[in-house]
Amino acid sequence: MKLIRFGNEGAEKPGVQLGDGSRIDASEFGMDWGEDFFADPENFEKLSSWVEANAESAPRVADDTRLAPCVAKPGKLICIGLNYSDHAAEAGMQIPEEPIVFFKATSAICGPNDPVVIPRNSEKTDWEVELAFVIGKRANYVSQENALDHVAGYLLHNDYSERAYQLERGGQWVKGKSCDTFAPIGPFVATPDELGDIDNLGMWLKVNGETKQNGNSGTMIFGIAHLVSYLSEFMSLIPGDIISTGTPPGVGMGFNPPQFMKAGDIVELGIEGLGESRQEAIAYAG
Repeated sequence: MKLIRFGNEGAEKPGVQLGDGSRIDASEFGMDWGEDFFADPENFEKLSSWVEANAESAPRVADDTRLAPCVAKPGKLICIGLNYSDHAAEAGMQIPEEPIVFFKATSAICGPNDPVVIPRNSEKTDWEVELAFVIGKRANYVSQENALDHVAGYLLHNDYSERAYQLERGGQWVKGKSCDTFAPIGPFVATPDELGDIDNLGMWLKVNGETKQNGNSGTMIFGIAHLVSYLSEFMSLIPGDIISTGTPPGVGMGFNPPQFMKAGDIVELGIEGLGESRQEAIAYAG
């Protein structure tokens, strides 16, 4: 199943993308795709039955309708740094012995095709295509063997970063990761049965039509089961929490000389089985 959310900011509704690519309004199902929905696996079975019964009669979502963040109000957005061996090499850094964990403010989350706002005085805004997943049932001290039972689905995430804020302003990475619009997610959450081998998904990103990132989830250092188990040692993972697993090589700061974004740039990205998104860069106007 592929879960979407749609509509203007502040008035988003839940929906489902059908197998033929069309989208339906699932408001009549009675739940949004947030903590309460993801917490109970039976909700997916109930939703599947609802879709089967209502797919023909439910209102269609027009192609030109704004797609909203595909998860409603996640409690946490946890990210893993330097989690691709080829990206660590690109950055000139050693492969980490344990996952590098940081947070993005949830206020950075936006729709998959919303504009990305380059922060005021920014000169080093960068891109990162990432495979993310959403937690289903609560996870505490979970074994790797049981970890994937706590994953409700997978989604596309662009982990935008302002590198000067991240690396040159002291403190933790969160400052360079949390600017408004720096976390477009979606277009949809795909349940695990929608994907093939999660450890062999092609992923790509283009800037102004030129391919910058062309990687594969198979070069991930710490896999998804490992990450769920590891993180659940340090904090409760709550239904609806999003975890983003890192990026392959080809980020702007990895080029010589580095390449950073400017207003007017068009960023397009995608992951096999998880759709595509597109953001136009605009200058901060506040």
